[in-house]
This record gives sequence, structure tokens and C-alpha cells, in this order.
Amino acid sequence: MIDERAVVSPKAEIHPDAYVGPYAIIGDDVVIGRGTRVEAHAVVKGPTTIGEDNRIFQFASIGDDPQDKKYAGERTRLTIGHRNTIREYVTINRGTAQDLGETRIGDDNWIMAYVHIAHDCVIGNHTIFANAATLAGHVRIDDYAILGGFSGIHQFCRIGAHAFLAAHSFASMDVPAYVTAAGRPAEPHGINAEGLKRRGFTPQQIRNVREAYKVVYRQGLKLEDAIAVLAERAAEQPELEPMLDTLRDSRRGVAR
Repeated sequence: MIDERAVVSPKAEIHPDAYVGPYAIIGDDVVIGRGTRVEAHAVVKGPTTIGEDNRIFQFASIGDDPQDKKYAGERTRLTIGHRNTIREYVTINRGTAQDLGETRIGDDNWIMAYVHIAHDCVIGNHTIFANAATLAGHVRIDDYAILGGFSGIHQFCRIGAHAFLAAHSFASMDVPAYVTAAGRPAEPHGINAEGLKRRGFTPQQIRNVREAYKVVYRQGLKLEDAIAVLAERAAEQPELEPMLDTLRDSRRGVAR
């Protein structure tokens, strides 16, 4: 399953059921799991571990050095889970010693052409990155978040679960779970109700999320007071917990 024209390091571990296409380059300390396809001309450098049933399209650059001037050749890594689609010209860098030392990609993510995922980013599961979405270092993207085409994320920002960042937007602060944001800088514009319907949230759960949004954004409360209100409601409305988590743990501040 390895094309004779590929260049594969003897220090790489490639499952017998994986595929490596012509002119692809697989470097030292790369592990590729069962059913994963690395198409023609893609480059994978290590230390990188790639799970099962991923597809990495032609000309992608996976696991290269972080684009950080502090990087001095430390041994850092990239870990990619299962069933991810990584399209043409995507670039994903390894971590840095100054943070996690690792960039992490979860499972079932859809990463379109020209996306850049920088060092020490942590990506959850079932996310969608439209064409040319760009993440600076140390960014966190939670499960089911969607990034529009040509959107950008500032260092250390977090995009919460089920959030939606519109095309051409720039997030300089955190976007809480469930929130739709747009603009430069990105500002909140309601909740991702359509996305929640598609993912099986009940009408009552969506109403609860919408009411929580109003508490944070429409009642003029200080953030700590809004958090207190949502914490009280979350005892009977557990769907509010992801929003509470993003509000409580913000490093960059919350887009309001």
C-alpha cells in the first residue's frame, strides 16, 4: 500500500492497511494507523501520530516545525485522531516547548483546503474548517464548532462547542459555546440554532440556550453575574454547561 515512488523513512511506522501515494514524503517518527490514506505529494514529518481512517489530500504539510521564533529544535509532536478529512494545502504544525509541546486534532473533523492550524492548538471532534480558515498558536476549538472561510483566530482564543464563526471574521476574544459570531473583530449575533437542531437538541433545549444567551448578552449584567445566573439554571438545564465552561475558563476574555 506504499507507492514505490514515495519516500518513507525507515523510522516511520505505517500500518499494512494504510496507503501512501506517489511522491509523498513520510519522515522519521511518524506513525500512521490502519486505513489512513496519505495522497500524492503530501508531506508528513514527525514526531507525528495519525490514527485510523484519515484521508490526507495531495500537497498537505503535516507535522512540520512550529512557526514560532522561540522554537529551537525541541522535540515536540502532533497527534491526529481518527476519520479526519484534511484537504489540499492544509498546514498543521507541531507544538512548542513553551506550551503543551503538542498540537492535537481529535476525530471526525472536516478540514478544507488551505486551512492553517498552528502550534499547540487543540481541536475537538466533528468540527468544520472552511477554506483558508487560519488559527494562530495556542487556540482551542471545541466539538462541533464551525469556522467560515477565511476566518482567523487570535492566539490563545477559544471557540466553544457548537459555535459558528462567519466567513471573513476575525476572533480576537473567545466565542462561547453555541454562539454565532461575525465581523472584524467578531461580535455575537445570537445562537447557532440551526446547528443545534441538526445535532438533535430538542426545542426546549434550544429555548434554554437562547435564554442563556440573553442573560449573557441582553440584560446588561456583568459577566460574573451572568455566570452566576447560568450556574443556577444549569442544575436543571445541563445543556448550559458547555457555555458556562467557556465563560468561566476564558484566557483572552469573552467577545461581548
